[in-house]
Amino acid sequence: MAQMTYLDHNATTSTYPEVVEAVSEVMRLSGANPSSIYGAGREARKRVENARAALATLVNAKTDEVIFTGSGSEADNMAIMGSGRTRVLVGETEHSAVLKTALLRTGDSQLLPVSKEGVIELGALEERLEGKKSPALVCVMAANNETGVLQPVRDVADIAHEHGALVLCDAVQAVGKIDVDFAAWDVDYMALSAHKIGGPPGVGALLRKEGVPFNSLVTGGGQEKGARAGTENVPGIVGYGVAAEIVKDTWQINAKRVAGFRDDLERQVLELSPGSEIFSVKAPRLPNTSNFSLPDVRSDTQVINLDLANIAVSAGSACSAGKVDLSHVLEAMGIASEIASTAIRVSFGWNSKVEDVHAFIAVWQKMVRSASGEATAA
Repeated sequence: MAQMTYLDHNATTSTYPEVVEAVSEVMRLSGANPSSIYGAGREARKRVENARAALATLVNAKTDEVIFTGSGSEADNMAIMGSGRTRVLVGETEHSAVLKTALLRTGDSQLLPVSKEGVIELGALEERLEGKKSPALVCVMAANNETGVLQPVRDVADIAHEHGALVLCDAVQAVGKIDVDFAAWDVDYMALSAHKIGGPPGVGALLRKEGVPFNSLVTGGGQEKGARAGTENVPGIVGYGVAAEIVKDTWQINAKRVAGFRDDLERQVLELSPGSEIFSVKAPRLPNTSNFSLPDVRSDTQVINLDLANIAVSAGSACSAGKVDLSHVLEAMGIASEIASTAIRVSFGWNSKVEDVHAFIAVWQKMVRSASGEATAA
């Protein structure tokens, strides 16, 4: 089978070999329950705490603020439902793990509009917070998973705290691509995920600032200091810690490298198809992410044609059980449905190379020519 050109790192990025090795080593251990007091249990506990420290260092948090979870989505749910706030303000372009939880499981939720570039409207946030008696939870993502747009997290936190609100920041897409700073951003909760930074799937983390309210959703044992019952996923957590250590030392170099790939890709996209639109290009973005349209060619058609050439990209979010629906993110930005339905996302990762750009452009150029009728005319 031909080697795949993988350009969907925002869905899940490639696992570091060092992570695979570390996870395998832990899985071969016997009696590695970190709640056990005998030797093997103590060794497992030590490995979990080492990983906790590595993750805390990566995002400038205290180790006591790190709660390991099963995913970033679980972390979002834990914060929203565990904060005790029934009034939730959530950006229209948030990940579905935040949007659906806020809208379906809380008593009073409101959507916060975004600009045409996808940046949250701070004036609207302040307006919705002013004069309200019930304290709110404000949800703001650090970076959008579809467009890569960066939100003004600290500004949101400052406004929210002035009105007695708490803040949840979903930073799942941001870690490893920009500098994520839990302390400096001054948010109350932060959701993270291992498989987005080269760690294993099935493990994430919720950061919770000391002293903020939190009610555990899963009761039973006293794991994670009572915040999340259930035996910890030691292999996954250890792998997460290894990935965190690698990313801490390499993210800046990788960010600069993939930004070059993205810029080169976008330049060629517009040269080949001047009618294409690159979304959120005027806003601060992740260095690895590009979302753009190909007029008159549906998103799923592009994805399938690229897949036939063994190139993996996505149409919108990849977290919707294999379905390709119109993007709620582009809709919130005011993008017409006939344009949004032709958008795809390309996202680079730590092991991407310039040849990946060349492979994509070669196939995409054929689709452009086919759409314009050049192939038939030739």
